[in-house]
Amino acid sequence: MRVLSLVCTLSPSPARSSSHLLADQVTKEFDRLGVPGDVVRVADHDVRPGVETDMGDGDAWPALREKVLAADILILATPIWLGHPSSICQRVLERLDAELSESDDEGRLLTYGKVAGVAVVGNEDGAHKVSADLFQALNDVGFSLAPGAVTYWVGTAMEGTDYQDLDETPESVASTTRTLAVNALHLARRLAADPYPAS
Repeated sequence: MRVLSLVCTLSPSPARSSSHLLADQVTKEFDRLGVPGDVVRVADHDVRPGVETDMGDGDAWPALREKVLAADILILATPIWLGHPSSICQRVLERLDAELSESDDEGRLLTYGKVAGVAVVGNEDGAHKVSADLFQALNDVGFSLAPGAVTYWVGTAMEGTDYQDLDETPESVASTTRTLAVNALHLARRLAADPYPAS
């Protein structure tokens, strides 16, 4: 088993990022379960717009796609901007749309058998709406979702506190993050042992 977290903050490294922090915390939970993982900040890579597996001309998506296909569990971490996932997160989903044209020898999408989860941060309410958008998109392109497939934190409305500025992680977030990891791993192991049938 292996997990990959794609961090969709708008800020490239080395800028601090609440989304990256939450993705790191998710990865640590998987590590405690014996599952290694990578955290990749998408803004550090030149991912071109489009809905193909390779848009050419220096497109960085093919290398990231290899990481996605090598992982059993994919986590998308995004901030909330104007009530929506970040534009970088939307671009990742658009690039994943190309998987609808890719299949194995039995006609199954290459993403079948892979599990997805979501991590969301924001200063205002909206995590349920953002996770619903991502759940639908990820499922559309072949990923499976376990119960409790999202962990999130949102600050009080009309205030400017960031997740990364908290003195400690709220227990409600920590326990939700643990549930995400435990359930996603359970489902990934079940799917590895008993793959979806060809249709």
